[in-house]
Amino acid sequence: MPDSSEVVEREDRWTVRSGIAAMVGAILGVAGFVLLQAALSGGANFEGLREAHANASTLWISGVATGISYLLLAAPLLFLFRAAQARSERVRNQMVGVVLLGPLLLGVAAFLLAGGTQDAANTYIEGKSAPTRSAVKEAPEECRSEAKDKGAKDFSADYPAEPGSTSRQACQDKKIEESRASEAIRGSTLVSFAQYMGLAGGLSLVVSLFYCGLWGMRTGLLTRFWGSLGMASGVAALIGLSPLVLIWFFYLGLLLIGKVPGGRPPAWAAGEAIPWPTPGEQAAAQLDSAEPGAGPAADDPATSEPAGGGGEAPRRKRKQRD
Repeated sequence: MPDSSEVVEREDRWTVRSGIAAMVGAILGVAGFVLLQAALSGGANFEGLREAHANASTLWISGVATGISYLLLAAPLLFLFRAAQARSERVRNQMVGVVLLGPLLLGVAAFLLAGGTQDAANTYIEGKSAPTRSAVKEAPEECRSEAKDKGAKDFSADYPAEPGSTSRQACQDKKIEESRASEAIRGSTLVSFAQYMGLAGGLSLVVSLFYCGLWGMRTGLLTRFWGSLGMASGVAALIGLSPLVLIWFFYLGLLLIGKVPGGRPPAWAAGEAIPWPTPGEQAAAQLDSAEPGAGPAADDPATSEPAGGGGEAPRRKRKQRD
């Protein structure tokens, strides 16, 4: 294990830079998410490709912002991993590849997806894609069944007919267009690469957030609340709750530049692990402080941990039990 003073000196050179990267990355991620929602509001594939063709510049800006966001977030995640590793020999160095892989793959995937979506949109708009034979064959029966299930009024509302046509024909046309758009997307090599890279990157990011959150909490670099939230945000990213991940990274940025209420937990300045006391240890400390001649239990700083902030509250320094 490196000397604590060497750890603190080394981290001081990168703490603020990593914090700024985390905050800028989180802001760019939110901007990319908002722009994507504005550019692609349609639910069906053919609606999305039409919007992508009409809002090409917005879609590209969204992809670039999202890509840069993920690339920037690799820095603070690696910094937190290295900080935990410097404070505990149980943090495996082999995990550094996973920590870097997630954000990097997701960043590249964002660029590829923007380009692939534009490629698919152009293919669809220019009429270069064709619906599958099964879609053309099954569309009349599907629309007939859907009209029967919904009733004439609701069916007509879902498939408004053009003058001289019928809702049944509008339904068939829509299903055929959806098949044609799906084929355009499926035929885009860039979209396929982006999907595979995004899947691999997403899984890597989940593991990285869980691992870094866990060891950040165990070594005292993160409070229990924010360490647990980091682990939970990784799992939430699998079901599409990416804004939670960005919130966690923005907090990490504030923590690294020292702008959270209460400041950073004492493990940062100590250069060594200062684990938070367990509930059992807190109860024991409260009992000790309640003995005759001791002050009120509430005054014992060793039993307290900030609920959601930084953690400069003084506490009894303990040796890590790894």
